[in-house]
Amino acid sequence: MKSLLITGGTGHLGHAVLERFSREYHCIALGRGETPKVDTIYGVLHLAGAFTLGATPDDFARMLDANLLSAVRAIEAVRGHIEDGGRIVAISSIASRTTPAGLAAYAAAKAALNAYVEVLAKELQPRRITANALLPSTLGPTGIPFERVAETIAFLLSDTAVSISGQLLSLTS
Repeated sequence: MKSLLITGGTGHLGHAVLERFSREYHCIALGRGETPKVDTIYGVLHLAGAFTLGATPDDFARMLDANLLSAVRAIEAVRGHIEDGGRIVAISSIASRTTPAGLAAYAAAKAALNAYVEVLAKELQPRRITANALLPSTLGPTGIPFERVAETIAFLLSDTAVSISGQLLSLTS
């Protein structure tokens, strides 16, 4: 059974993802600040993140830590343990492209995550590891159902998506 490292598995999206994948993958949920201890994994699902209004230096620091650096820490810790042909999927946000007023720190952090994923895709291409980011609009009862995001992740993990890498895929309700 292939293993998936999942960050942010405790929220609503994390629960939907764990429910969707726990029968076909060995899911390793990584808590905040935990260092993964793995031998080999098929992929990384970076679901962790945070949201805040504001643009103070502290807001930027919090958003960069929660939305970018958490991904960098998790992925770089296991980068050498991802199987050739493996997958990385990160949850970003449509706000990284639409840059709504009042969300400067959040939008900037998610835009930085997008750039990191695009670079990863290029660096990991020789090992046939794909890296993509999903950019959903609002999630949950008034937006995109968490289960739909999980199904999109399932597609990106599948053999059908083997040639999709370095993409920023917008999801709207």
